[in-house]
Amino acid sequence: MTDELPFTADASTHEPFTVEVVRSTRRKRTVGAELKGSVLVVSVPSWMSPAEEQHWVTTMTRRYRRTVSADRIDLEQRAAHLAARHHLPRPDSIHWADNMTTRWGSCTYATREVRISTRLAAFPDWVIDYVIVHELAHLRVRGHSDAFWQLVHRYPKTERAIGYLIAKSGDAADD
Repeated sequence: MTDELPFTADASTHEPFTVEVVRSTRRKRTVGAELKGSVLVVSVPSWMSPAEEQHWVTTMTRRYRRTVSADRIDLEQRAAHLAARHHLPRPDSIHWADNMTTRWGSCTYATREVRISTRLAAFPDWVIDYVIVHELAHLRVRGHSDAFWQLVHRYPKTERAIGYLIAKSGDAADD
């Protein structure tokens, strides 16, 4: 049995895909999702209630929306540009991380690896740029000392981006 519904969280949201729900008698406990062209196919067990189904459609849609948003940004190119512009070191690697739920970004000083949460992908570019600059500064200064913040404040929208992230940290609907 297949139910098709164009998912709209609210009228102002323009999803990059429509959602098709497939109820499967073969699926016993798990929920799956796969993006096929412009259709997100969410597979749920046939026994699942409509409320549980809607929960999983919302959850999977949110996950895939972030992935689609993340694909629009080339983090390596962005980091190289910001490093050059603000006289910061370049990372050896930088990539999106789907499993970062409590931090916006992280930097491993020893390996020069930077990870950026996909939760940021739907945010304005200037906020993403701030987080990248913040993590690039950690390639030079490990902690959050005055020297670190002097580096970060080379990015002109630092205070504005920090305020935006503080506001979003309390907004569970965007997570």
